[in-house]
Amino acid sequence: METVTTQQARPRLPIWLRRALPTEHTFAQTRGLLDELNLHTVCESAKCPNHWECWSKGTASFMIAGDRCTRACGFCAISTLKPLPLDKEEPERVAEAAARMKLKHVVITAVARDDMPDGGAEHFRQTIEAVRSRCPDMVIEVLTPDFLLKEEAVDAVLSARPHIFNHNMETVRRLTPEVRSRATYDRSLALLGMVRERADYRVYTKSGLMLGLGETEEELTQTMDDLRQVDCDILTLGQYLQPSLKHLPVKEYVPPETFDQLGERAREKGFVHVASGPMVRSSYHADAFNAHRGSVAESSNLES
Repeated sequence: METVTTQQARPRLPIWLRRALPTEHTFAQTRGLLDELNLHTVCESAKCPNHWECWSKGTASFMIAGDRCTRACGFCAISTLKPLPLDKEEPERVAEAAARMKLKHVVITAVARDDMPDGGAEHFRQTIEAVRSRCPDMVIEVLTPDFLLKEEAVDAVLSARPHIFNHNMETVRRLTPEVRSRATYDRSLALLGMVRERADYRVYTKSGLMLGLGETEEELTQTMDDLRQVDCDILTLGQYLQPSLKHLPVKEYVPPETFDQLGERAREKGFVHVASGPMVRSSYHADAFNAHRGSVAESSNLES
């Protein structure tokens, strides 16, 4: 297996990946609100290339449990440091922000908290419930770590009944040891399967893959098949972009037409919704699934 090295000069971005900086007043409003409520977003902490666009449209993906991760994945820009204690007021502030931003679909993610027995699952539960209390009609999507496959952690999150439970595979089996810290390919698959098995309501499961790390189309197809084996509903495919020279280098800039072909292949395999394109990220335009499927809130049947 070819070793992925770092500290290489980054090549110039192809035209399809270049983005204009924001000029809309809404961008400053979003930043101001997040600063006022002392909230972290994966948009900024992970150096997402879409955060200019999303903030300009008044949307953001909230990152709870701090901005210090216990893992050191080779692709991720979030700091790996000893985490601080949880902020007990954070769930209510997330709910306040979601309400003031008038979101229809909220994405709640978190750093990995392997320092905690439940991996931060209870904090997820409290945040989901706070958002639902303030915004009962809002579609709630969580993007969680693997919780080291602890059933009680998965049950805690599911007890709050999020509409969409997302956990990213990130890459294909062969590249997982290089790309991800502590996570394993099989554990991530097992987590998605566990969510489906343990939920007592219709929850949609979701996962995402980064392209351009050296994977082959055959490996991507196999990963799609593996995800369908655990009945994963939603798939996102996007281009990996190197956050800094200390992170894994880009092996290939995948052209838009290849993303189109892979997206069609995924739909043929039975995913109910697929987002595939160079700028796609796990939470980018996440509300498109709601529009595609109708009312996710109704189909999840929260009263069951």
